[in-house]
Amino acid sequence: MKKVLIVTYYWPPAGGPGVQRWLKFVKYLPEYGIEPVVYIPENPTYPLLDEGLLSEVNPDVTIIKQKITEPYAWASMFSKGSTKKISSGIIPNKKKQSFVQRMMLWVRGNLFIPDARVLWVKPSVAFLSKYIQENDINTVITTGPPHSLHLIGLKLKQKIDIKWVADFRDPWTTIGYHKELRLSASAEKKHKLLEKQVLTSADTILVTSPTTKKEFEALTSRPIHVITNGYDVEKIAKQPLDGKFTLAHIGSFLSERNPAILWEALSELVLENEEFKSQFELKLIGAVSQEVLNSIASMKLDVYINNLGYVPHEKAIAEQRRSQVLLLVEIDSDDTKCIIPGKLFEYMVSERPIVAIGPKDADFAEIMRSTNTGIFVTYDEKAKLKQGILNYFEAYSQGNLKSHPVGLQQYSRKNLTGELAKVLRGIAK
Repeated sequence: MKKVLIVTYYWPPAGGPGVQRWLKFVKYLPEYGIEPVVYIPENPTYPLLDEGLLSEVNPDVTIIKQKITEPYAWASMFSKGSTKKISSGIIPNKKKQSFVQRMMLWVRGNLFIPDARVLWVKPSVAFLSKYIQENDINTVITTGPPHSLHLIGLKLKQKIDIKWVADFRDPWTTIGYHKELRLSASAEKKHKLLEKQVLTSADTILVTSPTTKKEFEALTSRPIHVITNGYDVEKIAKQPLDGKFTLAHIGSFLSERNPAILWEALSELVLENEEFKSQFELKLIGAVSQEVLNSIASMKLDVYINNLGYVPHEKAIAEQRRSQVLLLVEIDSDDTKCIIPGKLFEYMVSERPIVAIGPKDADFAEIMRSTNTGIFVTYDEKAKLKQGILNYFEAYSQGNLKSHPVGLQQYSRKNLTGELAKVLRGIAK
């Protein structure tokens, strides 16, 4: 059986979306004749924990660990709350950042390039160079963010004879929060140089969206394959639907992802429709920024909130399937057209309709359209958004609110792992 070494930072008990992609690939790779060996930090500082995901790790998979030096662990001595938010990607509005937050962002962006896990690169290369040669491994996969892990692949490629696959779950220098890091001109230049080195040195590049592929094609002639995130078979009993008309958002609700268009539409529906007012509930599951909560309150919608906070993945899936309508919001920016949220695929198999808001020409809008899983609107289509929610409410009132998806099998984790296996076999030739 062919062995591949997977270098990843996020691994159970880490929670959040970053862990899901390679947890599932590792689960199914052996069925395609590939033996995964997983390399992870021994003592990571995860912003979110989900102990329940440990049960999904195949006990037969080889997992190797090395200690990591985490600046976030030091930073938490100054401000534990700010450290946790920033390491989760929740960056406060520039006008509302405290001195400590501004300082932390500057240090993160200018002293730790490309990110705060860069101190793991040198010891990992030293350890893995020997391990790879002693264990008959000829293919290494690095997955980011954190993109410093790609520097492990880069240096291993320069040092020993290996095939290297660089997997980008998100872009590097065009990811939404990159411009919030208070980068100096020299730091920005170094980010771009490292990104170019990785893209031109890896044997193959994996991305999760067509837009990212197009963006990277301008930087490299290396082969690039789109393998999206997907859904897995979840062992969760059928859930009774919420009694109220719940509009549920699952996952982190960042400050920049604050849809005024939605709060305005919901506020108008509450004022205009007494039945809607009596049945509506806004269910929030995951970390929510204070700016989002303040915006909701400013439209007098806070009385309709059911804020459950962060919950384990299994409970999040259960709550998702109980909800009447699922909410998906992406930042209104050209930089986010390429983002296809991992939760989209879990949403699609929940049999609940989706209301999605995002930038024009967003990649995930086409996926929703082709699978018939909900409505998508841009940030200047309030009337369409309001009518779509009202249509779903009327279907709910009549007892027949349900989605009718088509063509979902192509996004199953097992099917996507088959696509990955083809790529790995191809570079081995």
